[in-house]
Amino acid sequence: MLSRLYAKWMFAWETALTTRDTNRLVRPLEWGEDWLADFLPPSSASSLASLSAANQEIALRSHEFFGYRTPTDFRLEHIHPQLFPTNVRPETLAQDAEWKRKAAAGELEPAPFLRFTSPVQTPYPENDTVNARWFPASPRQQEKFRRARKPRQAMVVMPQWNADAFSHNALCQIFNRFGISCLRLSKPYHDVRRPAELERSDYAVSSNIGRTIAACRQAVVDIRSCLDWLQMQGYEQFGILGTSLGSCYAFIAAAHDPRLRVCAFNHASTWFGDVIWTGQSTRHVRAAFEQAGLTQSQVRQLFHCISPMTYMEPFAAADRRSLVVHAKYDLTFLEEFSRDVLKNFDAHGVDYVSRVLPCGHYTTGETPYKYLDAWYLGSFIHGSFKQLGLRQAKQPQLDPVT
Repeated sequence: MLSRLYAKWMFAWETALTTRDTNRLVRPLEWGEDWLADFLPPSSASSLASLSAANQEIALRSHEFFGYRTPTDFRLEHIHPQLFPTNVRPETLAQDAEWKRKAAAGELEPAPFLRFTSPVQTPYPENDTVNARWFPASPRQQEKFRRARKPRQAMVVMPQWNADAFSHNALCQIFNRFGISCLRLSKPYHDVRRPAELERSDYAVSSNIGRTIAACRQAVVDIRSCLDWLQMQGYEQFGILGTSLGSCYAFIAAAHDPRLRVCAFNHASTWFGDVIWTGQSTRHVRAAFEQAGLTQSQVRQLFHCISPMTYMEPFAAADRRSLVVHAKYDLTFLEEFSRDVLKNFDAHGVDYVSRVLPCGHYTTGETPYKYLDAWYLGSFIHGSFKQLGLRQAKQPQLDPVT
């Protein structure tokens, strides 16, 4: 009885949180074939057939699709942090106004941001300048690592879809305490990268199929470019944390880049299209697909090439340790899809840890669940990087040739 009452209460709370924003727009279906021109078949009877074929071609040539040239314009810029909210609730707009006031009054210290031109270009110039807030470990921590001859370690952190610019900053500060430096990466079309015509980060996931796929491509390439910069700074061991949509991007990046040795997936699913079709957060995107007469199986097929399940084998082939956190009462990433991730990890022999939150997708960010989630993520990241560092320390060191 108590469990049923708790579930009913949790589902009601989760629904309230996912329906409080009034600026989700149902946009008409756009196939977006122009975004994937190099991977389309020469001719096809329909856009559905053309994009389905493109998905298969991209999956076969994924190392080309997610490949890139290292940017040449990496730079650290010191900028006043801004919120970049994605909702129009009065309390959020007031918070945004207060941060802007503090910046104008000189009450805020500028923060370091890594900036560079994304190797994947779009029609939106603001989106093509990558933005990652830099949270270096303290000089004291880094000196401690140097004296112990431990490898320098760093994380790329990818927040959820429609995250504001402050989301996950606290996690980066927690990881800094472990001596791990962090780049908190703004996803394509998010915060400062969001085109001016948008209130939300709609172009990252929308009823424009080609653009949604291209956004994932850009996110993965941006992650890998961040790893290049970190290597240039002398970092040797790398991890990634992705939440919700960020977990999808993080998984695909790891499947194509073995440098990512520690992976934390905070809410995970196997098929991109299934999340769009069944999730509360994407009901407006599903509405567009339904209006166009598409089915769930067709939507799954249309996003095959950006689904973690497609790259399970290359992900499992690398030497890495992973964490999967999922929520029992999740109405955005249904629990059955998260369990499917665990089932496939077992089948492919992935070294992973599973943790379950007694809440939903949006309630993960509420008290007390956000503290439990932070504990799961923090303890895993700390322990996994410690283990990784010890493994390298035990390897025999060769004397330099003179």
